[in-house]
Amino acid sequence: MDDVLYWLWLSNTPQVGAKTVAALLSHYETPENVYNAPKGELERILPRDKDGAQQLEKRSLETAKRILEKCESTKIDIVTLVDARYPERLRNINLPPAVLYVKGRLPNIDALPAIAIIGTRKATHYGLKMGMRMGYEIAKCGATVISGLTRGVDSAAAEGALYAEGQVIGVLGLPHELDKSSFSHEIALTGALISEYAPGTKPHSSFFRARNRITSGLSLGVAVIEAPMRSGTRLFVSEAADQGKEIFAVPGNADQPSSEGTNLLIKEGAKPVTNGWDVVSEFAAFYPDKLREVRFKDTGRLIPMALTQSQNEGSKAAPDEKCTKKVVDKAPDAAYIDLKKQLEGLSPSQLKIIGAMDESSLHVDTIIERSGFPPAKVLADLTLLQIKGYVRQETGKRFSLNINMK
Repeated sequence: MDDVLYWLWLSNTPQVGAKTVAALLSHYETPENVYNAPKGELERILPRDKDGAQQLEKRSLETAKRILEKCESTKIDIVTLVDARYPERLRNINLPPAVLYVKGRLPNIDALPAIAIIGTRKATHYGLKMGMRMGYEIAKCGATVISGLTRGVDSAAAEGALYAEGQVIGVLGLPHELDKSSFSHEIALTGALISEYAPGTKPHSSFFRARNRITSGLSLGVAVIEAPMRSGTRLFVSEAADQGKEIFAVPGNADQPSSEGTNLLIKEGAKPVTNGWDVVSEFAAFYPDKLREVRFKDTGRLIPMALTQSQNEGSKAAPDEKCTKKVVDKAPDAAYIDLKKQLEGLSPSQLKIIGAMDESSLHVDTIIERSGFPPAKVLADLTLLQIKGYVRQETGKRFSLNINMK
């Protein structure tokens, strides 16, 4: 435990950044050796970082002790750079985090086929739908989904993977206590939430850019769903490419600004993909015991076949079993799905959205107004409700229920 204290001290001393930590570890090998360095030596070792060296020369462990106590009380696991659990993939990137703060159970990531799914925060309905679909399909094919959990495509992908009962590793750009993701708890139960920021750290806008190197560092490849020409997504891809990751991109409409960046990535050499297996198959030969091809039936609303089968028969279908029934896009005279069964397992926001849809063919703006939720939240929930088969989309951004609420 004393060793952990020194790691917490070195990585949380004010005005000491990742480059300084890396330089000190290169010279002294361990944080304890840094702490025990002769007085005045740190300033000589760090001639260009006198402020950081002076902070370190104070040799105070009080902050480190408070962080350790907070982690113990909130069940945050501390994984240092020399811990056997620290992912080798991450250790090999430029400026790896000295300490990871983990909620849940950190798996052996080096043994996992892990795919990062990213995209714009300002996702269109198409982006949210494809994000959720790709997360679902990649997880169903046996891969772990890595997500930054920001609103838009990232959150949709994580939600899709969770719905597929897959494993998700969320990477935060802030300390755990500031995380407001709606399904963080579920991720921690089945996977892990990772942050490089100790409890009590004040957030900074640079943290989210710094998080990208971790998200891509944990993965084998990056799947880009939707990105404008100027966006943080393209910066993410640039960093992932520098790390040697495989880059995939889902094509978008040529006349949509939201897809300009994604389509340009394809022109620049990213592999175009339209389903989860397109991505996962690139790594299947290396993980024959984990990855499997799952055939998904495209019903016209991008509904995964196995999920459609489950909704109709009340049980999980075999991955390669063909589905002959169609849930979404039912004909107007199709039988309604049993109400009690339909409402089981829905989130409060999804129930409220369904309650707001007391008319057929409602425009999405009306649903947003009646529900009181932000547009991105309504679009994400409508996408999930389509996948589950409760709602169908019609022309002109209009939606109708597949259940009879009367």
